[in-house]
Amino acid sequence: MFDVEPIIADHKDVIHDVVFDYYGRRMATCSSDQTVKIWDEDDQGKWSVTSSWKAHSGSIWRVSWANPEFGQVIATCSFDRTASVWEEVMGEKVTTITNSPTRRWVRRTTLVDSRTSVTDVEFAPKYLGLLLATASADGIIRIYEAPDIMNLSQWPVQQEIANKLSLSCLSWNTSTYMVTQLLAAGSDESATPTGKVFLYAYSENARKCVKIETVNDITDPVTDVAFAPNAGRTFHMLAVASKDLYIVNIRGVTDSTGAGKLELQTLKFSEHNCPVWRVCWNMLATMLISTGDDGCVRIWRMNYTRQWKCAAVLKAEGSGPTYEPNPATPAALATTAAATAKYYKKGTIGNQVPWH
Repeated sequence: MFDVEPIIADHKDVIHDVVFDYYGRRMATCSSDQTVKIWDEDDQGKWSVTSSWKAHSGSIWRVSWANPEFGQVIATCSFDRTASVWEEVMGEKVTTITNSPTRRWVRRTTLVDSRTSVTDVEFAPKYLGLLLATASADGIIRIYEAPDIMNLSQWPVQQEIANKLSLSCLSWNTSTYMVTQLLAAGSDESATPTGKVFLYAYSENARKCVKIETVNDITDPVTDVAFAPNAGRTFHMLAVASKDLYIVNIRGVTDSTGAGKLELQTLKFSEHNCPVWRVCWNMLATMLISTGDDGCVRIWRMNYTRQWKCAAVLKAEGSGPTYEPNPATPAALATTAAATAKYYKKGTIGNQVPWH
């Protein structure tokens, strides 16, 4: 059973993104009120704002945490056509009960390469170093690198990947299995009836990331994409938020010529009955969370037949109770088990010793 605990965010406008840090004890929120708030969880599980500041001169669309190995670093992107990198620094100790040093966030750099709204920003997996990718409404993915992690004021552009369609979101794949530096991007373009999710990977021949696949089954505008953490699977999973919820299974296969390629399987889920806005996975990829225009958070789990099913629906306070759809009765479970269970004789135990 899931409990819904409301948090008074005190943002003055729409909240566009909520992101936990690596350990899940800190949280960052950003809003159209042009501010970013950092939240910390205490020992009783209560969340409180520890930092809040105006970060941009336009709506802030996304925020991303860097791996804690690089310190307390976040990146933000905005309608003001910029992305910024922020680092938390410790100040002088203040006279309080805990006598703890003050903490504040300092802007280390502002990335001004885009000529249109920067719609998404995300740090790369730790094994790639301190890389940062941005997506823009001009259809360009820009990959930045900090050559010196002790000096976060320098972020030269390592690569620009141009697309014909405007981009709304992106996601790094954290796994190195099968394909290195796998990156997905989505487009919210509605005028072109073509695939709206694109896959990129690093090419040894070109020595840069190139487009390797387009998910042609998804032609509606895409608002979010998220790769699942790879916990020993032999394939990758990509969640896509669009008119409906999609899960794209990505497998590596060999064609008749012996060359390797990707095989895509797209699964569609229409339970939201409305546009889906955000998707995210738990750390083991056993649970997928999606939100939509219906004001509900849906939690998806894979059942014993390896089918993804909605396990719970969470509603905001005042909009109705939280419930779990179609709970199975004990009689139904017993019937299902009897219909699916099979027993095989594996052998006979001889020279049995009697019990004393």
